[in-house]
Amino acid sequence: MGSLLKDRRAVALLLAATLTVMSNAIISPGLPGIEAYFAATPNADMLTRLLITAPSLTVAVIAPFAGLLIDRVGRKVMLIIGAALFGLAGSAGLWAPTLRALLATRLILGMGVALLMTAMTALVAQYFHGPERGRFMGLQMTFINFGGLIFIAVAGQLANHSAFYPFALYLVGLIYLPILYVCLEEPKSHSHKDGSRPPAQGQEGWPRVLGTGLLLMALTFSIFYILPTQIAFYLGELGHTDASTAALMMVCVTLAAGTIAIVYPTLRRTLGRGGVLSAGFLMLAAGFLLMSYVQLVPMIAVASLLVGMGPGLIVPTLLNSTLDAVPMRHHGIASGALTFSLFIGQFISPILTQPLITAGGFHLAFLVFTAAAATGAVVAISIFRERKTGWARS
Repeated sequence: MGSLLKDRRAVALLLAATLTVMSNAIISPGLPGIEAYFAATPNADMLTRLLITAPSLTVAVIAPFAGLLIDRVGRKVMLIIGAALFGLAGSAGLWAPTLRALLATRLILGMGVALLMTAMTALVAQYFHGPERGRFMGLQMTFINFGGLIFIAVAGQLANHSAFYPFALYLVGLIYLPILYVCLEEPKSHSHKDGSRPPAQGQEGWPRVLGTGLLLMALTFSIFYILPTQIAFYLGELGHTDASTAALMMVCVTLAAGTIAIVYPTLRRTLGRGGVLSAGFLMLAAGFLLMSYVQLVPMIAVASLLVGMGPGLIVPTLLNSTLDAVPMRHHGIASGALTFSLFIGQFISPILTQPLITAGGFHLAFLVFTAAAATGAVVAISIFRERKTGWARS
């Protein structure tokens, strides 16, 4: 791990990672304030929640095409364009005059995130191979989540002064631009520095690996994103209306995900691929099951910690397993497909959750997604367990 931090390419990619998965959730603590400010806008309640997931829709639409584009234009330039869009469109919430205009800027933000994530995943696949890639992805999840922890904690404090101040945090994307330009290089060869090379034709049955990975990635984030989109409203229903309390729950999520990512390589070796995936889904299930029955802030925080651990195990396992299986020439497309799956899960989360909340409250919604996560655990252990032969071997 120490050797990775001495590689300037790795450091640049780790910084870029802090802009990605949790980027939508930066404004989560201020959602009730934004809804109140635009209360006169028709359907303000749903539109406000879509501010978090609207970028996910754009990512889902753009990511497959971004994968094709980076295979032709280049990874580095697409990453830099993505960071620029992230900073410019993300911070537009500071001046957007209407809720619909604000929603439009969030869609543009999604374009930036699509380019960022797709190019970043493809660069990781070409810079690092084998066990080194697994170590890097564990470290990457740590940076994603501890970066999210810092951003969301600061956002909670900013939201106490104005629901719109957290949008200023997106300007970090512009600060990163010179670092990305100087430290990254466009890969000239598919070979790794140690002479290793991923299989030219990929592993046997790689389309099945990719398809299963896409389904599990979408399931993970449709479940997980209940917290960023709903936690402030759930806490408000319980009488905890301070924006910093909602921010605390998101801090717990990112802290847990970042911490478990540190020990991810050890867990991966101990539990195996199917075991670590199943454990991630069981943590999601346990977190939402607990949350469905508790009302005290400390217990909700414990539930948030459990929920946060899930993606910390699931995401690096799915990314590494699929990229190891897919032929190198398709890594751009595969990266785009994985990015699509992750963000379409985020986007559909409130669409699935809101009717459940309307029908039976948060208790019903949490129980339904508990069952969904448990189902994911069964699929993961059944399909992704190591086998001596066939597509599951890696």
